[in-house]
Amino acid sequence: MKRVFRFTWRALPFFVLAAVLLAVFLLPRGGQVRGEEVRIVRVWNVDTFEGGKGSRTSFLKRAALLAEREREGVRYLVTSVTQEGALAALAEGEMPDVLSFGGCLSAFGAYALPLGESFADGDRALPWCRGKYFLFSLTDDFSASGDTAISVGGSNLSVAAAYFSEIRGTETQSLTAYVDFLGGKFRYLLGTQRDRCRFASRGAAVYEKELPAYCDLYQYAAVLSEQSYDDALFFIDILRSETVQSMLSDIGMFPVAGAEGYTMEAFADEEHISAFVQALRMGESVKFLRNFLKTV
Repeated sequence: MKRVFRFTWRALPFFVLAAVLLAVFLLPRGGQVRGEEVRIVRVWNVDTFEGGKGSRTSFLKRAALLAEREREGVRYLVTSVTQEGALAALAEGEMPDVLSFGGCLSAFGAYALPLGESFADGDRALPWCRGKYFLFSLTDDFSASGDTAISVGGSNLSVAAAYFSEIRGTETQSLTAYVDFLGGKFRYLLGTQRDRCRFASRGAAVYEKELPAYCDLYQYAAVLSEQSYDDALFFIDILRSETVQSMLSDIGMFPVAGAEGYTMEAFADEEHISAFVQALRMGESVKFLRNFLKTV
């Protein structure tokens, strides 16, 4: 009787099996064969103010996958970096190709390349998402008298939002302000999208009123590499596309379209910000304070 040979992995000599497995594991992502050039674009995300929910870095990674599908031969490596870490790296001469940041990183301004559009800081940085300031109340009566907690968290200036909205209150650390407001210590809370998401997560019945007169809760993107300029700019275009902008509610943030009011320059330095805060606390007129700001 003729013997029928059945193939099994055990039938392969060990060295052949090892070679097959090695080839599989070493095959580059996306099925690219050796010899094809893959361009790596480094993206740093630096959070300098409280977001809504989830992670802006994770969101950028999702956007990076969309960009890679539409642009052949490029991989976007998204990394979360602290403000201190970014500045320390810059001091050592290390920079990303794309910088996603929330302000207070003026040291990178000298390396940001023109983007050809205009918002906030001219054409060197463009916002890809934003937050909002809100006045919260446990009742629908915003005319009743009562104390207001001004939530302070991150490097954004909630005190400026209060000033331009003609609201007086007590500056309180973000989480403490949230807890004290729900506990009845304050009738109102001047907070941000972070508080909005906290209320939603807790199922708290809270009324809100948007405060659009001043907002510095913008996450910007800047290109720092001439060599990767086209790929970097493509990534920013994807971030600002209708598809990605419509996904921002997933992280409790808002699209950049429809923004209004005053804001701080993206690359404003510490001296400029300090002078603005000093003038603010001295009660200077809105007309004078406008000299430190830009309109959206």
